[in-house]
Formats: sequence, structure tokens, C-alpha cells
Amino acid sequence: MDRLPPVIQIGDVLVSMDIITEEFCCDYEKCKGKCCIEGDAGAPVTIDEVAEIEEALDSVWGDLSTQAQSVIDRQGVAYVARDGDLVTSIVGTKDCAFTCYDGAYCLCAFERAFGQGRCHFRKPISCALYPIREMRMSDGTIGLNYDKWDICRDARIKGREEHIKVYQFLKEPLTRRFGKEWYEGLEKAADFLLKSTWA
Repeated sequence: MDRLPPVIQIGDVLVSMDIITEEFCCDYEKCKGKCCIEGDAGAPVTIDEVAEIEEALDSVWGDLSTQAQSVIDRQGVAYVARDGDLVTSIVGTKDCAFTCYDGAYCLCAFERAFGQGRCHFRKPISCALYPIREMRMSDGTIGLNYDKWDICRDARIKGREEHIKVYQFLKEPLTRRFGKEWYEGLEKAADFLLKSTWA
């Protein structure tokens, strides 16, 4: 069997090979949106996204907990984490301030409002791309890595059962982030590599 390269380059984006080879499909019925309320920091955001969040905040304010409202009043919609990343504000030590609930299910308040036509901002692209994490290198190149979080175990099981690769599951946000032409290039590269390796 030929060995796959650790990364491939599509345009100016380096893609970790496990994004192409590993299976993933969110199993919301089992995880109930835990990724919104687990972890030690908020979701990474850009300066532009902070401005969009601030502009859309009134549309979701009533959906947020009083604790979240208090945190946002005190420190704003985002803060700089210990690693230097700009991230969404959190409640306590882990819950994203923009989490709302539907029974036992955690939802993104912005995504729900977007779906209901109440705001223009959907959610941070870092959330939409998860379990892919984006990093920008000093030369401007973007790197995409697969973050294998233990709370997403059910998503990996469902992905294997339904034969859905990480990049296939995230077609919409990857296209939104990098464009249709870029994603088509990723699909072609993935198809070639997988067929030539396991043919």
C-alpha cells in the first residue's frame, strides 16, 4: 500500500490528510451539542466576527441566560485567551455565552436566530468548521487540522457507519470559508489520493 502524505496543499491552504481519510458525522441525538459547553475557552473568532456578533447581539439577547448576559455586560462578546487567541466569552469556565437550550439540547443562539430569520450572523466560522481547526502560519499559509475530541466519539462512530469523511461532512462551511472552486479542488485531490492508495 502506498503511503499517503501527511498534508496536501490546495491553493494556499495546507490540509491535514486525516481530514480526508477519517470519518465524521455529528450525532446530535447522542451528544446534544456538548461542544458548546465543554472546553476551557470560547470559540475562536476574528475581529470582523466580533463586530458581526455585536451588531446581531440584540436579536439573541433574550435567548441568553442571565449569567451569560452578565458576562457579556462585564467583558464584552469576546476576550483574549491564554494562548493569545481571540475567543467568544464564556460563562464559568467552559460554557459559551451564546449557548441556549431546547430541553436537554444545547444550541447556538445565533444559529437558531439565523434559521428563524431573526439575524444575519449565523455563527463563528470556527464553530461551523469543527472538528477542523484553522491556523495561520507566519508566511500567510493557512493550515487545517482535524481535532479529535473525545466528546465527539459518537460522531466518529456515525461517520464510519454512514461512510462520511470529515471533509464531506463539512462541505458547506468549507465552501463558505474558502469558496466553491477551492472545495472542488479538495474533492478532486481526495478522490485521486484515496483511489490511488486503496485501489
